[in-house]
Amino acid sequence: MRPTMLLSMLLLTFGLSLPAAGTESLATTSSLDHVLLWGRDMDQTTAVMAVKLGFQVRPGRNPSGVINRFVRMPDRSYLELESITRPDADMDPGSRADQVALHGGPGARTFGLRSSTLEQARTLLQQQGLNPTAIFTSSPTDPDGEGPSKPLRWRLFAFDKQPLSSSLFFIDYPLSPTSPARIADDRILREHPNSAREVSEFWLLSSDADADRKQFERMGFKGATPIRLSQLAARGYAVPVGQKRVLLLQPDGAGRAADALRNGGPQVLGVSIGVADIDRAKRWVERGYEKYITGYDGLLGRSFLAPTQDDLGLLIEFHALPDDITKHARIAAGHTD
Repeated sequence: MRPTMLLSMLLLTFGLSLPAAGTESLATTSSLDHVLLWGRDMDQTTAVMAVKLGFQVRPGRNPSGVINRFVRMPDRSYLELESITRPDADMDPGSRADQVALHGGPGARTFGLRSSTLEQARTLLQQQGLNPTAIFTSSPTDPDGEGPSKPLRWRLFAFDKQPLSSSLFFIDYPLSPTSPARIADDRILREHPNSAREVSEFWLLSSDADADRKQFERMGFKGATPIRLSQLAARGYAVPVGQKRVLLLQPDGAGRAADALRNGGPQVLGVSIGVADIDRAKRWVERGYEKYITGYDGLLGRSFLAPTQDDLGLLIEFHALPDDITKHARIAAGHTD
């Protein structure tokens, strides 16, 4: 009798099951892609992102009454800014669910993970009983694409019933810019005055971080570690996704996390943004908000929290990337080269 058959028989005897094929690889073939951030008004949201926070905001489009713009990072992660421009806006089910939860206010309820193996990821999650939708594709005439004769701009699937406290989808981008002009535009539009380089973490807030952890583990994202964010009065877990992480948080006493959950329910509470020059980013935000901001040593090193919750319904933490940490260590040691 073959070992795998014997193992199957033993597992069935004790009411267990074999792990689905590829379970261990989904976490390594996925990465943080983007958060959908809704605003009260697109011009107001753009002004906050550009003037107060120092990001470059890329134009989007306005189909059927929902306008979007983008804050794209050099590592290809990004924030998608959205708002409604007319009362009869034609929204997809996910956007409509976000609006119901937000009651027209600002904030984020949906995030996406990029998968380089979209079909395999969907099959795996289907095997786990998580009910992924069919794979949707962008229109052949999508303004971000290269035209009807070229590969589609994006492909994604969501879930008929969401497995997490916030809404999750998986996405892939078969097409990359090809012409020299588009490549140059793409590079320029990922450069930010505040020196932002990446979206490093998504922060999911709910009343039960362990329930989200178990669902992530069911999807193949293992190795979660306990964490506590004192600046939010929150605790939970950090789940590795590729080289980055998703933080699963719940309130740990009175504080920002408890207030946010009480006022808005489960949500994408915040994101961490890695910057090449944290002093530059901090000074930009201080001038934008006209107030001094106290930094701290966070999970990702030197960090500060921008006071964006009232404006955006989303907290934005800036943290120093390793090159910036090295630079400041050399300056502290008396090296200026």
